[in-house]
Amino acid sequence: MISTLHENAAIILPENGLEQKLKQAEEEKRTLTIKLGFDPTAPDLHLGHAVVLKKLKQFQDLGHQIVIVVGSFTARIGDPTGKNKARKPLTAEDVNHNAQTYINQLSKIIDVEKTKIVFNSDWLDTLDFSEVIQLMSKVTVAQLMHRNDFNKRFTENTPIAMHELVYPILQGFDSVQIACDIEMGGTDQLFNCTMGRQLQEAHQMPPQVVMCMPLLKGLDGKEKMSKSLNNIIGLTDEPDEMFGKTMSIPDSLIDEFIELTSDFSIEEKNDLQFKLQNGENPMNIKKLIAKNIIVQYHDHEAAELAEAFFSNQFQNRNSGNKVYESVSLESFLHEENRITLLELCSTLKNDLSKSAVRRMIQSGGIQINSIKITDPDQEIELLKETKIKIGKRDFFELV
Repeated sequence: MISTLHENAAIILPENGLEQKLKQAEEEKRTLTIKLGFDPTAPDLHLGHAVVLKKLKQFQDLGHQIVIVVGSFTARIGDPTGKNKARKPLTAEDVNHNAQTYINQLSKIIDVEKTKIVFNSDWLDTLDFSEVIQLMSKVTVAQLMHRNDFNKRFTENTPIAMHELVYPILQGFDSVQIACDIEMGGTDQLFNCTMGRQLQEAHQMPPQVVMCMPLLKGLDGKEKMSKSLNNIIGLTDEPDEMFGKTMSIPDSLIDEFIELTSDFSIEEKNDLQFKLQNGENPMNIKKLIAKNIIVQYHDHEAAELAEAFFSNQFQNRNSGNKVYESVSLESFLHEENRITLLELCSTLKNDLSKSAVRRMIQSGGIQINSIKITDPDQEIELLKETKIKIGKRDFFELV
C-alpha cells in the first residue's frame, strides 16, 4: 500500500511523514483528511491536473476523506504565477462559473459523491482586519522571500504587491480550517503547501504532510501543461482530439507520458519502455498511450474509433477519404470574395497568432486543394468546396 502511494511522488515532506500519518490514523481508528486546493482561474482540467487527482483517488480508494478547497476568496486576489508577475484576479461570477465546471470534471477521476467540497471564502470573508494582522504576524518576510519567484523578483527589482505576499498565508490558513493531514499539489505548490504546515504548528495543531506530484510537460515538450500555453490535452477533449494530440508529442516525452498519464500496470510500463529503448517505432508506443488515455476518460470503443480515424486522416495518402470540417463562406465577409492566405488561415485557426500562421505558411505547412502555397500574401478566391489543410492535423472545407 505504501509503495503504491509513493509511486511517482516528486516530494514528500517530511520524508517519512506519509508512513507516520497512516500509522497514526490506524492507531486512532480514523480516516485522514487529504486536501487539494485550487483557484478556479481556468475551468478546464487537463492531463497535468490528472497526475494529482489520480493520487487523490488512491487515498480515496483506501477510505480516506478527500477535501477539495475551492479558492473562492483567494482567486479574487490572484496567486503569484511564478512568471515574475501577478496573476489577474477574477470576479465572483468568474469564480463561481469556473468552480462549478471544475467540480463537474472531477468526476472523471475521483468519486465526487464521497468528496467534501468547501469554499475558502466561507472562513476568509469572515476575518476582521485585526484577525488578518494576527495571522500575518505568524510569518516573517524572510520566510516569504524563500519562495523562488518572490526572491527572483526582489533581486531584479521587479515589483511585488503586498497582496501577493499575503496569498501563501491565506492558502496555508485553509489547512488550519479543515485540520488537514496531507496536502497534495504539483511541485510548483511546494512553498504554499509548507506554509500550511507552519501555520498549523503556530495554531498548536499537528502539521500536515506535503505531497507534491511532478509537473507534466505539455505538447511542446518544454513548458508545463497549461491552458494559457495552448499545450494541453483536456479531460473533456473528444477522443479523436485526444488521440491526435497524443500522437503529436515529441519522442522525448514518451517516457513521461507512460509514467504520468497512463494507467498501465508496472509490468506494462516497463515493457513499453524496454521496447522503446530497443528500437521500437515511437509512433507505435504513442498509439498505445493515446488509446490508454481515451479508455480512461471515454471507453474502449471510442479508443478504437479514434485510432481508425487517425490512421485514415493522417496516415492515408488518399485525400478523398479524409474528413474535413465544414466552414461557412458567410463567416468571411469580403465584398470581392477574395482573401489573403494569411487572413484565411488566421480566421480558421484563431488559437494561433498571426506570426505563427505566417511561419507555418512560409515553411510549407499549408495546402489549398492539395497545392502547397508558401506566400502568406497570396490572394485566395473564396469558393465552395475549397479544401484547406493547415499543418498536419487541421482540415477545412468551405461550404
